[in-house]
Amino acid sequence: MAKKKSQAEDDSANDSKIEKGSYDLKDLPGIGEVTLKKLREEGISSVRALALYPISNLIDAGIGEKTASKIVKAAQDVEKLGFKSADIIWEKRRHIRKLTTGSQNLDDLLAGGIEPGALTELFGEYRTGKTQLAHQLCINVQLSHEDGGLEGAALYIDTEGTFRPERIIQMAEARDLDNKEVLKKIIVGRAYNSDHQVLLIKDASKIIEENNIKLIVVDSLITHFRSEYIGRGTLATRQQLLNSHMHDLLRLTETYDELAAVFTNQVSAKPDVFYGNPITHTGGHIVAHGATIRIYLRKGKGEQRVAKVIDAPHLPEEDAVFCITEDGIKD
Repeated sequence: MAKKKSQAEDDSANDSKIEKGSYDLKDLPGIGEVTLKKLREEGISSVRALALYPISNLIDAGIGEKTASKIVKAAQDVEKLGFKSADIIWEKRRHIRKLTTGSQNLDDLLAGGIEPGALTELFGEYRTGKTQLAHQLCINVQLSHEDGGLEGAALYIDTEGTFRPERIIQMAEARDLDNKEVLKKIIVGRAYNSDHQVLLIKDASKIIEENNIKLIVVDSLITHFRSEYIGRGTLATRQQLLNSHMHDLLRLTETYDELAAVFTNQVSAKPDVFYGNPITHTGGHIVAHGATIRIYLRKGKGEQRVAKVIDAPHLPEEDAVFCITEDGIKD
């Protein structure tokens, strides 16, 4: 007769799994085959992803309120999502690897480059370099850590039909990289409407895990939302959907190690501004508060572009000049 394991032995086995990082969703109490299937359908494939997921969203997915609360609490306990002292947070931030933009001036402005674990907004008028910078980052993320990369692939959500593989080839060859290998490591999803755009991000988890994705680009964030939600009567619905969409993006960066997310945004002119710059980003306060780091791009002389940090929790409001050349983003 098989000897029944004691509670202490079960706890020890679970602790061992946690230490080895092998704790799976099905190891959590309250998750059976039916619940597991619903979690997979929501794009939740890891304990950490579940720990960060809103309970209300699980209920909307058909999981009972009691079960949803129980499994999220269990996941949060495994991931130790309680309070931490600031020195532990600092120790982790000290070792964050940044993603180079290709311009030392721009990297210096951003204290080393694009930050993983954060949502970075690039906004400006047309031809200010938003899409060019997005293309460059898709190449740079593949570089070694020593060269300012994250040694991973890129996921590119194209909402405007502006992704150009020929531009990637041109930029890659300027760095003496094998353009075929570079292109293989850029996974592109063409979003045809706002619902499709939201769905692509919700389904991104599997792609991230299977392709070692270290950068997500959404170019641009608000195009479909602006064209589909017209008039003041639809504004509240649009903003609510945008808010949820941005939190899905941010949640991905917090779920996966060393994952950066960048989105481009359009601008509009304030009709009531008579003095100063009337140009502002689109999306209102929802987008402004949702982005971790916000960078305003504007044209300079010739190939020059000027980047200004508008908002960041750790950076001053300063400018930097960079250039868009045939070879890509340079000083």
